[in-house]
Amino acid sequence: MKRQPIAILDACVLVPMPLADTLLRLAEPEALFGARWTDRILAEVTRTLETKFAKSPEKARYREQAIREYFPAALVHHYEPRITEMTNHPKDRHVLAAAIECKADYLVTFNLKDFVTPPSSSRLPTIVGPSTFLKQLWSLDRLEFDRRLRQQADAIGMSVEHLLDRLANAVPTFVESIRSS
Repeated sequence: MKRQPIAILDACVLVPMPLADTLLRLAEPEALFGARWTDRILAEVTRTLETKFAKSPEKARYREQAIREYFPAALVHHYEPRITEMTNHPKDRHVLAAAIECKADYLVTFNLKDFVTPPSSSRLPTIVGPSTFLKQLWSLDRLEFDRRLRQQADAIGMSVEHLLDRLANAVPTFVESIRSS
């Protein structure tokens, strides 16, 4: 059986709920990819939910706790020594260091511009936006991907079309690809 791709999910893709929900559902067993993150990434998600989206500390921490509970093997450790080797934007060096430490195939972020200067001697992940990443996963197994979207829509009490409308705010080119196929 082919190994599933590994992807570091930057905090910015774990904040918008429809996108985070979709990504996490795709990472559930039998996973279409292996999701990875760090304590620092999860703390940033919580902080962003509180400060930029006015979520209560309890609601913001609830998401972090749920992610930790459902994906205990996703946490990357021992990446900190690599941070000083990174030459990308300083605020995102920890993300790239973690991606390299866990041998991620992908680093999924909205902040592509923060990763333009790669370290010179490391095995680099492919740095992609979430639309590109979702299109890649969809192309690997359309039937399973579509099944997961239907399950997500059912679980939150809406149609797949309404779910796609909500996802279009964060990943418009992905939604356009699905709708045009």
